[in-house]
Amino acid sequence: MKKVWMTVSALTLMVALSACGNTTKSGSSEPAATSTATAQATAVATAAATTPVETVTYPVTIQNFKKAEGGTTWEAKEQVFDKAPERIMANTRPAAELLLHLGLGDRIVGVGANFGAPDKSVEAEYAKLNILSDSYVGKEVTLGTNPDLVFGRGGLFDNADWGVGTVDSINSMGIKTYVLESSITGGTYNSIYKDIENAGEIFNVKEKADEFIQELKNRQEAIASKLAGIKEEKTFAYLHMSDPKQVYVYAAGKESFFNDSFKMVKLNNAFENVDGEVSVEKLIETNPDVLIIPDWEGGAEAIKEALYANPQLTSMKAIQNKQIYAVDYNYMFGYGYNTIDGMELLAKEMYPDLFK
Repeated sequence: MKKVWMTVSALTLMVALSACGNTTKSGSSEPAATSTATAQATAVATAAATTPVETVTYPVTIQNFKKAEGGTTWEAKEQVFDKAPERIMANTRPAAELLLHLGLGDRIVGVGANFGAPDKSVEAEYAKLNILSDSYVGKEVTLGTNPDLVFGRGGLFDNADWGVGTVDSINSMGIKTYVLESSITGGTYNSIYKDIENAGEIFNVKEKADEFIQELKNRQEAIASKLAGIKEEKTFAYLHMSDPKQVYVYAAGKESFFNDSFKMVKLNNAFENVDGEVSVEKLIETNPDVLIIPDWEGGAEAIKEALYANPQLTSMKAIQNKQIYAVDYNYMFGYGYNTIDGMELLAKEMYPDLFK
């Protein structure tokens, strides 16, 4: 696994409110009586039309993060926005999709790492964006979009072939940065809500941000409700495999977002407290209830078949009970809101009777 793992002038939300009322032409007369309900409705509509939408006052200071080149330790660093950014480079697909949910598509000048399952609700808008590469992009390509904000996954903020540049190096050129809180050490799925809230402040789209946060929380609550009757949580191990013949266990002990997300479906990483490599022998000895594999563009079935047929693994519960599940890479390591899409799909696959 690459170390990258461990790695919209101000946009004002325009709300068009129109009040529909009866007007009387000269010489005509209104009905003899107007119902109380109609009068009250008119009063409410008038009040709504004259109530100002909450706006952001600039400058806006956001508490964000940075790390040294090649480092893994994140430190606090403020980003001060004198106005809403007009040109955003999103370093991954999930980062761009988040911005689309806030109505910021016309501000996105480039998207890196164009892979993973799409968010169907914004797929048409995403298709119109300037896709820079199907892979991670470097600093030169990033700067080539002439951004005033680089936004996205923390692990990609580095001076490397696959990195957009460190936070300090980008800031030194007068370009703002926003590192997703979900993608730094200690990040959890709840960190997504802080990221959306911060984006609402930065871009003066607080109403859209609040609505999106509530939508995601409702979906989380729905999963929890469906699984409320399951009292026994299961353990899992993640096998990072593309070659069916090679079993590679990724402990993901430091991947706090990853581990927290699977807890939505009552799965606990059997190696959450392991720092370092995990051998196949250790996997067999630990014997987790479930095995999770990445879904590499439809190649998951071949990997499943190979694992079920692997004579070295026949004693494992997950093999005997047919408990191998494929999850899209971005749902696990995209550090985005759409991880919930993956957890919903996984919950339905594991407990189909609860989602009928």
